[in-house]
Amino acid sequence: MEKFFKDFPKIIYEGPRSKNPLSFKYYNPEEVILGKAMKDHLRFAVAFWHTIRNEGTDPFGLPVMDRPWMKYSDVMDQSFAKIDAVFEFCEKLGVEYFTFHDRDIAPEGEKPRKSNEILDKVVDHIKEHMKSSNVKLLWGTANLTAHPRYAQGAATSPDANVFAYAAAQVKKAMEVTKKLGGLGYVFWGGREGYETLLNTDMELELNNYARFLKMASEYAKKIGFKGILMIEPKPKEPTKHQYDFDSAHVLGFLKIHGLWDDFKLNIEANHATLAGHTFSHELRFARIHGKLASIDANQGDLLLGWDTDQFPINIYETSLAMYEVLKSGGLDCGLNFDAKVRRSSYDLEDLFYAHIAAMDAFAVGLKVAARLLEDGVLEEFLRERYSSYSNGVGKDIVEGRIDFEGLEKYVLDKPSNFKPNSGKQEYLERVINDYLLSVE
Repeated sequence: MEKFFKDFPKIIYEGPRSKNPLSFKYYNPEEVILGKAMKDHLRFAVAFWHTIRNEGTDPFGLPVMDRPWMKYSDVMDQSFAKIDAVFEFCEKLGVEYFTFHDRDIAPEGEKPRKSNEILDKVVDHIKEHMKSSNVKLLWGTANLTAHPRYAQGAATSPDANVFAYAAAQVKKAMEVTKKLGGLGYVFWGGREGYETLLNTDMELELNNYARFLKMASEYAKKIGFKGILMIEPKPKEPTKHQYDFDSAHVLGFLKIHGLWDDFKLNIEANHATLAGHTFSHELRFARIHGKLASIDANQGDLLLGWDTDQFPINIYETSLAMYEVLKSGGLDCGLNFDAKVRRSSYDLEDLFYAHIAAMDAFAVGLKVAARLLEDGVLEEFLRERYSSYSNGVGKDIVEGRIDFEGLEKYVLDKPSNFKPNSGKQEYLERVINDYLLSVE
């Protein structure tokens, strides 16, 4: 087996004072935060498609990344080499998980039966690696977007043959994920939406999407898959309107179609941006409904209106994100780096620099979030701000003991020119900065 990263050391924690760019400054995997090791809070994962399979193409340019594992002319040799590469990279980086789409790890055959045979061979190769490695599968998924048959959707395609093909592909991907011990399975509806209502039967498409997800949930139970089934919200790109636009859309869809108990959410930061939300908004909405299961850790460029999938380095965002994670009691799965190095960053060492920076950013975020929770500074402010609902008429409202007539009677003779206490946004923003600037 060829070694692709033999010139790189194993990345270790050296502390904030280290000048070594190939070391962690803040990510200390065994450091205990709130009673749990940092690595267990975060459960980082390398995304196979961006880190191993990405060659630096874009809509305007050819590949620029000369990846040694892509040099094999035989497709099976190349598939095995890519698996060798992801395991070696994860072990050098000290990351214990990876994620994949089925077509990332194995090429498609001329018929589904052949595709399954090819995938099984690659999965057997992964299993061999797992015998001697601590690298595991965080979650799997199926690529229902790239092939021309999915140009008009998969579960929401106008062609029932496409629906059937997608179902067969997901069935196999779920079986593979179970075989590899994945903690979850993600449904990313990349083309489950529409370009124009002029040619779209929205009612049928939404109902078919629900039928598809119901079949998937039932099959997971049938094969004894114990992992978390997750939907990943995304608002647009490649379609004009996605049916899984954001957390609120997805949770409403699950509730309407009787799927509430079957699925949780995998939240991506860049998708939140595209939906016009903050990352922490999407995380909180999922959390308060008990549906936050996993995170695609990346960030977008606010000056660009598309999914740039950059590595997350914004410590303000990672801190608020980890605050939601800790408030949720942790993640069922983990933090998957659905992020790619920039097209001009084509050296192998750039893969390390990108992951190290992102892992340090989330490590800092974890520490800040833990201190905020321990000190209770935000929680105390919220309790005070909403204290009127803890007694008197507010408590009656919360507990359903009063109606419109009672509320009218309560306010009829009160002065009209009152206002709530200040929201003190600037004060709270300063508090967050104080915590960020005092990280050790």
